[in-house]
Amino acid sequence: MAKVGSRTLQGTVGAGAAALLLAYVPMFEGTILRGHLDPIGIVTACTGHTKTAVLGRPYSAEQCKALLDQDLVEHAQGVLRCTPSLEGKTYQLAAASSFAFNVGVGAYCKSSIARAFNAGDAITACKRFNENAAGRPQWVSAGGKVLPGLVKRRAIERQMCEGKL
Repeated sequence: MAKVGSRTLQGTVGAGAAALLLAYVPMFEGTILRGHLDPIGIVTACTGHTKTAVLGRPYSAEQCKALLDQDLVEHAQGVLRCTPSLEGKTYQLAAASSFAFNVGVGAYCKSSIARAFNAGDAITACKRFNENAAGRPQWVSAGGKVLPGLVKRRAIERQMCEGKL
C-alpha cells in the first residue's frame, strides 16, 4: 500500500474506511490506464488522479494502484485536518474522504458538510452530501451540467455517511 509521509491509507482512516474507499472510489471514478480528459476537460489518469496526470501518457495497473492509494491518503488527511472529529468514525470519514477526492479538500473544508460535522451535527452533515438546506440537490453538477454519475455518487456517499452500506 502506498504511503504519504509515513502513513498508509489504513493507518490514516482505519481498516473499515479504507475498505469502503477502495471499493467505492474506483467504482465512482472508473480506471483508465492513460491520461485523458474527464467529462469537464480536466486531465485525469488512472482512477481520478489529476495532480500529475499527463494527457495521452500510458500508466500501468501498478502505477494506477499506487497513485490511488497516495491520492486517497492525501485527501483523507485533508479531511481529518478540517474535521478532526471524524477520526475513528468509519462511515462518515469514508464518505467525507470520497467526497473530498471528487471535489477537492479545499471545497470540502468550506462545505456545509464540514461545517455540520464541526458543529457536531452528523445527521445534517450526511444530508448535505446530496441536498441543501432547502432540500434541493447539491454537489451533482460539473461544468454547469447535472451529471447522473454525480447524482448516484452523492446518494451513495450519503448512505455511507449514514452507515447504511
